[in-house]
Amino acid sequence: MTSSETSRYVRLRVDLVLEVTERDELTDAALRRIGDDEYMPDEERAHARAAVREDEAEALAYLVEPFQLVGEVPGVELVQASWSSEQAAYDPDVDAWLVDDDDDFDDDDRDDSDADGSGADRQ
Repeated sequence: MTSSETSRYVRLRVDLVLEVTERDELTDAALRRIGDDEYMPDEERAHARAAVREDEAEALAYLVEPFQLVGEVPGVELVQASWSSEQAAYDPDVDAWLVDDDDDFDDDDRDDSDADGSGADRQ
C-alpha cells in the first residue's frame, strides 16, 4: 500500500475501566442481547448465557458495540472491530492506572488475528 492508501485508515484505541454497580442489571441486559441475536447458533447461545451469568466482563463484552462509538461520525466507515473485556484489579491511587501519552499501545501490539477483516471478537 502506498502512504496515501494507508493514510485513509486510522486505528482508534480506547481503554476504559468500568465499575459494575448493578451486576444483575448488566447480566440481564446481556442475556436479552444474546436471546435477541437471531444469527447465534443454539449451542453458542447456551455457552454465551452461561458465560455472562458467571462473569461480568463477559456480560459487558456482549453489550459493547464499537459501531455505536463511530456509527454517527460523518465521513468515516467502520472497517473492522475487535474488542475484549476482562476483570481488573483497579486502584485509582496506583500510578500504573494513570492515563498518559506513553500508554502500552503501539503498532507492534496490534492483534493481527483479524487481519483478514473478518470482524470482531464479540458481535
